[in-house]
Amino acid sequence: MKYGKKYADSIKAYDRSQAYDSQEAMKIAIDTAKAKFDETIELHVRLGVDPKQADQQVRGVIVLPNGTGKSVKVLVIAKGEKADIAQQAGADYVGAEETIQKIQTENWFDFDVMITTPDMMGVVGRIGRLLGPKGLMPNPKSGTVTTDVEKAIKDVKAGKVEYRLDKTAIIHCPIGKKSFGAEKLHENYAALMEAIVKAKPAAAKGQYVKSIAVASTMGPGVKISNNKFN
Repeated sequence: MKYGKKYADSIKAYDRSQAYDSQEAMKIAIDTAKAKFDETIELHVRLGVDPKQADQQVRGVIVLPNGTGKSVKVLVIAKGEKADIAQQAGADYVGAEETIQKIQTENWFDFDVMITTPDMMGVVGRIGRLLGPKGLMPNPKSGTVTTDVEKAIKDVKAGKVEYRLDKTAIIHCPIGKKSFGAEKLHENYAALMEAIVKAKPAAAKGQYVKSIAVASTMGPGVKISNNKFN
């Protein structure tokens, strides 16, 4: 495989076969992020569970200690008092049936997260087939179907991320930006790993955390030692 010059230089800067201490890995991920923009640093965790089994799903939400570094546009679907609260709490957009229709007819998706009150889920459900593939469908487990819209908005704006197992038993989750520096990235990493370990399903057998890696948007993956989790 032919790599670009920056990528090729990055992979020469460290031993790709070695699993590093987590703090050292953050430094390498920053050093190998060579793009001209502030790259996102993402964590990839392979778990020893079977994603096909309902009792071995791993999913949850966490507000990262240092946020994600990304400004998030929030749409709230609510009516009456809850709509007023959403406006005051800093939602970027607030609407009801007319907004659902706009998404349906105009293919409007100028938002990153949709939050809704339980009484509006019937309306939101009409466009589930549009929201689902984009990962935008509100869900009680992720805190995006709630009567406490103010808290939900503040959590999302503060850097709440959802982690969930994919079909290959890997969790992919952002833990910040290159500009955060190694210390803040490591704090986010430690908080996310603690949440993933706590979310271990009772049905999971054998080694739970199989492998961990961290990588920037355009950079190579850096292996992290998983000894402390097994």
